[in-house]
Amino acid sequence: MKIKEIIVVEGRDDTAAIKRAVAADTIETNGSAVGESVLEQIRLAKETRGVIIFTDPDFPGEKIRHTVSQAVPGCKHAFIPKESAKPKHGRGIGVEHASPEAIRAALSAVQEEMTDAPLVITGEDLLDAGLIGHPLAKARREKLGALLRIGYANGKQLQKRLHMFQISREAFGRAINEILQEEARHD
Repeated sequence: MKIKEIIVVEGRDDTAAIKRAVAADTIETNGSAVGESVLEQIRLAKETRGVIIFTDPDFPGEKIRHTVSQAVPGCKHAFIPKESAKPKHGRGIGVEHASPEAIRAALSAVQEEMTDAPLVITGEDLLDAGLIGHPLAKARREKLGALLRIGYANGKQLQKRLHMFQISREAFGRAINEILQEEARHD
């Protein structure tokens, strides 16, 4: 599988994991303090080939994703579920621990940013679905992010992410129903 876009990753171990899975070029941010020279490389990459942001499913990875996305609007995003980013032995979480199959799956489900479309899912929808202000809200957001392939987002960021990736009310409703049915089976 060859990827046309340049993939933004956190470090050289992530680059190695990507190259084991697909034929692709990467830009490494080398941590969450993304410098202006790296942002310039990403801007050029977006203009010439396109960019896919593929960071770890943790707080620093989300911070990098946000920084790059704000500085270079219109990037594509690949998300890997936390369970696919854990090492077989030891601690940590990251793209570097993911299998080639998990990386290919994430890259085949890339999401594209859309910021000028009307808001589809409201804060009231999130409250009604128990995604905010509910004892199971965090677990539900984790499951929703995996089902919709938009990654985990906290309560404040979820509505923005649903909007950014233009998740339809129908897709949102199907995912919420699946989450609630799974919870009911475990009761």
